[in-house]
Amino acid sequence: MYNERIYLTPNDILEKEFKIDARGYRPQEVDKFLDMVIRDYTEFNSIIKKLEKDVKDLTDDNNKLKHEIMVLKEQLEISKTNENKNSTITNVDLLKRISQLEKVVFGKEN
Repeated sequence: MYNERIYLTPNDILEKEFKIDARGYRPQEVDKFLDMVIRDYTEFNSIIKKLEKDVKDLTDDNNKLKHEIMVLKEQLEISKTNENKNSTITNVDLLKRISQLEKVVFGKEN
């Protein structure tokens, strides 16, 4: 992800050769500084790789949870539909029972 925006690798820094002039920098100071840069680059690379892995893992988890939500919503809809059917059947049964009780109590036979 970020690798295409980074120009130097720690190895590029390590192997860099500078031309030396009469009034040039001290090679020991340049080497010491470049060693610090290499350490930082190496640490940045490991942090970036870890973060990329974390992003991938979280994206996978997110997709899994989205799928699970979709399945649960479908199950809820099915459950609501079945509940409505059951309550309709129960209401019809209740009306039949009430009708039978009225016949017995009031003696109305058809």
